[in-house]
Amino acid sequence: MRLSDTDISQAAADLLTAEQSLTQIGLLTKRHPDLDMDGAYAIQKAFARAKLDAGRKVIGWKIGLTSKAMQDALKINIPDSGVLFDDMLFENAGTIPKTRFIQPRIEAEIAFVMKAPLGGDTVTRDQVLAATDYVCPSLEILDTRILRVDPETGQTRKVFDTIADNAANAGLVLGTEKHDPGATDLRWVGAIVTRNGEVEETGLGAGVLNDPVESVVWLARRMAGYGQTIEAGQVILSGSFIRPVECPSGAEIHADFGPFGSVSCSFS
Repeated sequence: MRLSDTDISQAAADLLTAEQSLTQIGLLTKRHPDLDMDGAYAIQKAFARAKLDAGRKVIGWKIGLTSKAMQDALKINIPDSGVLFDDMLFENAGTIPKTRFIQPRIEAEIAFVMKAPLGGDTVTRDQVLAATDYVCPSLEILDTRILRVDPETGQTRKVFDTIADNAANAGLVLGTEKHDPGATDLRWVGAIVTRNGEVEETGLGAGVLNDPVESVVWLARRMAGYGQTIEAGQVILSGSFIRPVECPSGAEIHADFGPFGSVSCSFS
């Protein structure tokens, strides 16, 4: 059953309140057991519209659930996506204030910065490469405005909760190194991710749909189904090739991408 416009607006408003108050809300899939992918993206769209109405600007898009391990865990076979806003971009090597997020985690990713628009349901790999200005190392900051587990039933978040919650996106940090995506085999670009000097995760770009470029192909085609396009100047977070790393207060995160560069942040 399709969610009503009232249900969609209320869910989006509750997510905004959760973000502002740093207090999580209950599972939307418990509130609306029939919530499906279209309904989840409708809530995300309403959430994004409220941010735009408040003066925020879209700076790009994120792609999530690109690894087989995460897809298997959530019993899906496709990625998801969310919107990046201007107040989500943090300076490389900067400090994230503790009052900003509820339960921050980070993931290491390859970011695409676009020089030309990209859209349509037949977008190809070559078109992605031609539209990309450069690629660079990045960190995505995740946060959950929805509880991970319902305290009464033990039910865990479903993919529809995550999609509605802007694909759990909360921020991003970009490295300063810039690379030609056509001159680098991004499948072999990897990172060693440390927290407070200890290695937490390692991974390779191949973990992202076998090739991060294919992740951007997927995004452009998915967006076409919702009447959206990628614009010149926007940043695309192509998907994580590591498991999320918890970032409690005092966490210092460094992602060493080797010759590709590095990116870091800390949490106050």
